[in-house]
Amino acid sequence: MINVFNAPPEGIQTAPHDMRIIAAGYQVSVREVDLTRVRDKDSLMLALLRGLALTQTFGHNWDALFDVLTDPEARPARFALVLCDYDHFRKRHAKLCAELEAVLLDAQRSATEAGRQLWVLAEEPEGQLRRW
Repeated sequence: MINVFNAPPEGIQTAPHDMRIIAAGYQVSVREVDLTRVRDKDSLMLALLRGLALTQTFGHNWDALFDVLTDPEARPARFALVLCDYDHFRKRHAKLCAELEAVLLDAQRSATEAGRQLWVLAEEPEGQLRRW
């Protein structure tokens, strides 16, 4: 598998095996968001709050998520957001997933324009390789 950190971030990519070790070698900070228990937008926002280690002042909306992902004070210049159980989440919550993807990809473009890097990585079960 090609190492995603060798190239600029582009869309939602498959997380590499041994991701934390590889990310450390490329000086990429990593945070994981567990989507396993997401039922609706509220539980998604709580999963993001936990995964991104946000404070209770997080606005629990798409604009707030965009802001924390693109804020140079809140995120390192080289940052990877790993979406755990992403494929199942996509299948269970297609509309919610589409909204999340739109925000994540907008944040990725904005980060790139600001000279920063935001990888959005989907953690897949063993043996599945996929690119969105």
